[in-house]
Amino acid sequence: MRPLGLALILALAIVVSVIVPAAAQTELVLQPQHYTSEKAKRLATTHRAALEELSTSLYHCLPWLEIQRGSIGFFKPKHATTDDRYLSVRVFVEQEASASFARLGHEQRAAAMFSRYVGHLIQRMTANKAIMDDPDIAGFTTIIEWVKPNASVNGRAVHETIAVFVDKTVAQPYLTGRASGSELGKRARVLGFDGETALGELRLAAWDDDFASTFQVRNYKAPNGLDCRLTTRSQK
Repeated sequence: MRPLGLALILALAIVVSVIVPAAAQTELVLQPQHYTSEKAKRLATTHRAALEELSTSLYHCLPWLEIQRGSIGFFKPKHATTDDRYLSVRVFVEQEASASFARLGHEQRAAAMFSRYVGHLIQRMTANKAIMDDPDIAGFTTIIEWVKPNASVNGRAVHETIAVFVDKTVAQPYLTGRASGSELGKRARVLGFDGETALGELRLAAWDDDFASTFQVRNYKAPNGLDCRLTTRSQK
């Protein structure tokens, strides 16, 4: 069950009563007609091809991530005072139980997940140059969720979540290799959740981690013709 508290993160232009995992990468992107904001509709229309490329990349290159239907789009963070639109992605990390991961405290697990995925996802989100060049895209949101070790409620697993907001001015030096993963962690706004309980803003000691670029699922091969490699950050 997805934490209900996450409804407070994004002021979505639509109401989703049931969250259903997407059956194919074509369902991951929220379509323009589902926004009520004209700005968001325009962004979704203008960058439709870029978002479809992003959904294909995530679906096939990171197959251990569950991405929900309509969870890639231009959403407004709850803290925004105007109609600021962030390119947003929400993922659930499917991973095997790990004793070493379980021994970490909540903020340490959050820092590990931030380090593994936030920078990597932002690089994929900006693979199309038009995303960074569009002044109406204020930044990037990555919502990362995973199973909390050794925890359950009424027999159901509890999830931990971080919602990460990165302004474009913060993303730019990271993407061009002028800032490290540690600096990205210091400048990003990170909200934490333990199940349905909001933990407030977290200060994470992040680092550079190439796990998402190097990990391979056994016996899995991406479709022919799809290049999953990322552009070197200094070349952006």
